[in-house]
Amino acid sequence: MNEIDRFFTPNPADFAKRYIDHLCEVLKRIDTRQIAQFLKIILDARERQSTVFFIGNGGSAATASHFANDLTVGIPSLTKPLRVMSLTDNMAVITAVANDNGYEEIFVRQLKVYASKMDVLVAISASGNSSNILSALEYAKSIGMTTVGITSFDGGSLKRLVDHSVHVPTDLKEYGPAEDAHMMINHLMHNYLTRLLKQEP
Repeated sequence: MNEIDRFFTPNPADFAKRYIDHLCEVLKRIDTRQIAQFLKIILDARERQSTVFFIGNGGSAATASHFANDLTVGIPSLTKPLRVMSLTDNMAVITAVANDNGYEEIFVRQLKVYASKMDVLVAISASGNSSNILSALEYAKSIGMTTVGITSFDGGSLKRLVDHSVHVPTDLKEYGPAEDAHMMINHLMHNYLTRLLKQEP
C-alpha cells in the first residue's frame, strides 16, 4: 500500500487536497543539486553542439516529448540552440522496430542511427526497470554517451546504472506524483534556461 492508497477518500474535494498536499511533500524531497547537475550536463552538451536524447514509456514518453519541445523551440537562442530529440515521437519507426525486432529494441535501434559518443541520453522511468530503457542505457554507455536517469519509487536499476541521477522519492506505484514531479523538473529547467540564455550577447 502506498501513500495515495492510505489517504484515499471518496470525497473528491478532500481527496484533491490530500493529493496536492502529498505532491508538495514529494517535491520537497527532491535534491535540487541533482537538478543543478542535470542543467550543467545540458549546457555542456550545448557548448559542444551535442544532441540530448530523451526516452520513456507511457506517461514518461509524453514527458520525453514535452522536454524536447520545451528545450528546443521553447528556448530563444537560435545562434547556439539546444539540440534535443525525443525518441518517443516517430510512431512509424517505433512500431516497425517493435514489430520486427521486439519492443525492447525501440530506442536502441534509433540510438544506433542517430547517436554518437559525445551525445547525452536522458531516460525517464518511474520504476527504473523497463527493459527497453535499460537496453538503450547499456548501448549508450557502450559507446561513451553521458547518461542521465529521471526516476521515482526506489529508482530501480536505472538509478544505479546512469552517470547522473535525478530522483523523485515516492512510494512504489505512485505514478501520479512521480510523473507530476518529472514534469515540474522539465518546466523548472525550461524557465531557468530561457532566462539564462536571454542574457547571452
